[in-house]
Amino acid sequence: MSLVVCLPAAAMAAERRLDLINTHTGEELDARYFAGGAYSPEQLGALDWLLRDYRTSEVLAMDLRLFDLLHELALAAGREPRYEIISGYRSPATNAVLAATTDGVSSHSLHMEGRAIDVRMVGLPSIALRDLALARQAGGVGYYPASDFVHLDTGRVRTWSG
Repeated sequence: MSLVVCLPAAAMAAERRLDLINTHTGEELDARYFAGGAYSPEQLGALDWLLRDYRTSEVLAMDLRLFDLLHELALAAGREPRYEIISGYRSPATNAVLAATTDGVSSHSLHMEGRAIDVRMVGLPSIALRDLALARQAGGVGYYPASDFVHLDTGRVRTWSG
């Protein structure tokens, strides 16, 4: 499968939205988080709540670049921006437990900074999402085929498989 990432020049200036499903809580949110040339604080707050650490209910403001990356990837895939969320923000306490008990969880995870998200794009194979993300060169991209998800973050450009 050959993927070409080519976005219209006006793509990032138009309205941006994400339709998210939290796989742990069952909550869904269709958020128009950018319109009229500005981010919507109300919609960003709703996104942050959906992406909270569901184990502790702690909320952190997520990096806006993650939302824009998800929006861009959906445009590049020619799909609606509908994602299943595996993991968003993780409190340091939650991350410490996961790092101690789960393979592949970093003790210094960008999830604790609101700079990482683990997702599936509805209707697109995760390997295709990985390829689109790699082409963007916008941060870290981890591919977890056994669990069928892609890790995206706004850290330095790097890639791995888990």
